[in-house]
Amino acid sequence: MGPDATDVDLVVAVARGDREALAVLYDRHAGAMLGLGRRLLRDPGEAEELLHDVFLEAWNRAGDFDPSRGSVKTWLMLRMRSRCLDRIKSAARSRTSPMGDRAERLIGGAPASAPRRVDAQRVHGALATLPEDQRQIFELGYFGGLSCSEMAERLQIPVGTVKSRLHAGMKKLRAAFADA
Repeated sequence: MGPDATDVDLVVAVARGDREALAVLYDRHAGAMLGLGRRLLRDPGEAEELLHDVFLEAWNRAGDFDPSRGSVKTWLMLRMRSRCLDRIKSAARSRTSPMGDRAERLIGGAPASAPRRVDAQRVHGALATLPEDQRQIFELGYFGGLSCSEMAERLQIPVGTVKSRLHAGMKKLRAAFADA
């Protein structure tokens, strides 16, 4: 696929596994997508990270593209916008969640006072008691800043499963901290 191919032809080629076609799409649309990400997120590094995630998603879902629903550029831009809004919502939730904000400060690597180190040890200890699937949800959600839909996508499980694991894990953590 050359640079003179249409966007639709490129997406069809990407669906067949053509990496060169993905590179051409990237060259054509990454600038506008990155600009959108920077405007929405106000963080160039985060925007670049999401841009790469969107192109990875385009690689994996190129076969789902339907030209009757809009152009390739619109398809890519909507995916970028959606991921940015998910990230913004996720960041807002972690700032307002009782454990998320505290846990990020405790585990974020900044020098901590003795009481904070004790709290961090308690958090780590409590998380270690969770089953792996529940602990993974907490790591991605609270410490990674991902929304439920982003976690579901990354883990390739339904959103309902993410929420169930989160709920079950919270119950166990509450019980662990209540006992302490």
